[in-house]
This record gives sequence, structure tokens and C-alpha cells, in this order.
Amino acid sequence: QVQLVESGGGLVQAGGSLRLSCAASGSIVGLRATGWYRQAPGNERELVAYITTMSGTKYADSVKGRFTISRDNAKNTVYLQMNSLKPEDTAVYYCYAQVLSSLYWGQGTQVTVSS
Repeated sequence: QVQLVESGGGLVQAGGSLRLSCAASGSIVGLRATGWYRQAPGNERELVAYITTMSGTKYADSVKGRFTISRDNAKNTVYLQMNSLKPEDTAVYYCYAQVLSSLYWGQGTQVTVSS
């Protein structure tokens, strides 16, 4: 089993910044990628960004140039730095980890961007 603990969500004004953290523990041998999805009310869950164990990254078009995903292997932690936040970034952000062919999810953290 893999446990993911997220932190860093909150309320911020448009144009502001937040940094989300996702700390992984448990059976992470075989970890392939860690990333973030988000889900706004009434919307489907959408991929925000992910980073592979080889440090390859992928971003949704809507966040390119504003969000940066990074990892600290020593801490088994992945970060999502979110800059120039917009009201449309408001959502619950979920961390996930792909270990071999299995996906594990965090509990979610709320990000609210006020206009």
C-alpha cells in the first residue's frame, strides 16, 4: 500500500501563488510517476501535471507557464508550485502516484482563488 499526504491548499487572490506538497510513504518500490489532478464542482477530474521518476514532466495546457512540478527524492515528496493563479484554478487538487500498474490517491486539498 502507498499513502499520500497532501498539504498546501488554501484561499488566495487572483494573481497569487500557492505550493502544494504530496508526501508518499509505504510500498513505493516501482514508483513510476507522481502528479496532480483537480476537480471543480460539476466538472470531471482533469490532469494538471505529473513528473516521472526520470524527471520527465507533463502539464495541462491551461497551466503551462504558471505551474511547476518538482520532486525531492530524499523526502519522497512532490511539489506543485502554482503562480499567477486564476479563479478558474479553483478546485480540489488530488495527488496521485503510479506504482507499477496501480494508482494511489491522496485525500485532496482545496484551492480557492478569489477574483
